[in-house]
This record gives sequence, C-alpha cells and structure tokens, in this order.
Amino acid sequence: MKKKRLIPILLLKNGWLVQSRGFKRFQNLGNPITSVKRLSEWASDELIYLNISREEHYDIRREDQGYPNRKTFLEIIEDVAKVTFMPITVGGRIRTLKDIETRLLLGADKVSINSKCFEDKKFILEAAKEFGSQCIVVSMDVKLIEGSYVVMSDCGSNATGYHPKEWAQIIESQGAGEILLNSIDRDGMKGGYDIELISLVADSVEIPVIACGGVGEWEHFAEALSKTKADAVAAANIFHYIDQSVYLAKKYLHDGGFPVRPPDLLLI
Repeated sequence: MKKKRLIPILLLKNGWLVQSRGFKRFQNLGNPITSVKRLSEWASDELIYLNISREEHYDIRREDQGYPNRKTFLEIIEDVAKVTFMPITVGGRIRTLKDIETRLLLGADKVSINSKCFEDKKFILEAAKEFGSQCIVVSMDVKLIEGSYVVMSDCGSNATGYHPKEWAQIIESQGAGEILLNSIDRDGMKGGYDIELISLVADSVEIPVIACGGVGEWEHFAEALSKTKADAVAAANIFHYIDQSVYLAKKYLHDGGFPVRPPDLLLI
C-alpha cells in the first residue's frame, strides 16, 4: 500500500520563521534554520518551506544567536539544505524558470508555485517540461466567499474566479506533479481540516493532493486520511509547540493503522 506522508510546513516572513492565522496575522517564532534541523531529526517525511514575504527584506536582527543573519531567501535555502535529511519543497516569489533552477541547484527537491500560474497557466507546463512534473507543486489557496469556494492568489488577497475543482483540473492538465491545498478559513484555527474541500479537490484529479489548514491535534491528521483521498497531510503551527512533534504524530497514525512510515528519531 502506498505510504501517506506527514509534512511540516515552515513559513518565512522577512527573515523570521512565523506562525500564521487566516493568512493575515503572523507571530514570530524565531530563527529560520533551527526548526528545520529539529524537524529533520524528528524524521519528517518531507518539508515545505514557503517564503511569504511581500518584499525582499530578510533580517532577524539577532547575530547573537550564532547563526549568520542572511539577507536573501536564496541564502536561507542554502543554509536549510545543509541541515536536512528529507526532501524539501521551496516556494514563494517564483516568477521564472531561472528562479526554479536556482532553488533546485541550492538544494531544493521541489518547488511550489502559486500566483505566477494565474498570470500564465503555460508556466506550469513549461516548468514541468524543463524540470519534470515530479518537482512542480502548485499551491492552491481557497476561501469561502458567500458560501462558495473560491481560489485566491497573492497570499490570499485576490479572488481569481476559479472554483477549486476547475483550477485543480487545469493544474493537472498543465503537468503539475502535486497540489498543495490550503484552506485560508481554517489557517491557524486548530479546528481541523476542511474535509469537504479536500475531498472535492482530491476526487477531481489523479495527481497527489497535500492537505493543509486547521490542524490542532493529531486526530485531525487521522480524520483527513480516513475521510479523503489526500496523499499527504501537512500542517505548520502544531509542529512548533510540542517536542518531537513529528515523531509523536507519526506514532499516533502508525499505531492507529494508517499507512505511514514507522516513526523514528534520527540520533545525530
């Protein structure tokens, strides 16, 4: 049986690792590198690292921590790649094929694309042809507006007019390898995934769907895996506040009979 993946998501904003709520409220969590090392040691299946900065400014103003105070996201990617033992997907501010190439050369295994796809759907096709569908993840941010699901762009600020099912099928037809599905309404709320939304998208495509948005307890991972066809369950905030969080979450799922890789800790 195909293994389901458990994937932490890290959000970087202007040099800081942050916690997000509703794509609008952000709380600083600290250095962008130390959490990556911890999550790797706790045996995450993969890591998604997203740059949500609105401008090119990266400065945590804490040289005393003993880590280089990097000035660009590319420098941070390079640092991150050196301390991980898992595949990394990198997203944020990707506009050209050169942007993708640069991130892959610095150590990323996949890239996540969002807003650029709405400007030029052929960009997905061009990227898949150039680098292979397996490393092209398209991120889909969805919000409920007047009772209907709408795909959003530009960090959730602009309604695109696309329904998630329609956009998912377009993404697939253009050659994307995976979909990262985010519920803006559930982001940071800890009330569980939007099961209806996940099912809607996962049932409409053949490519893997990574579910994200709303996890507040391990049971929410189990609910998504048992009730939808999601290939992976992802979360951000919950993994930052519990020691050995990934290991414990995976143990919960494995002990519950879910097809995940056995929990393990990398003793380094």
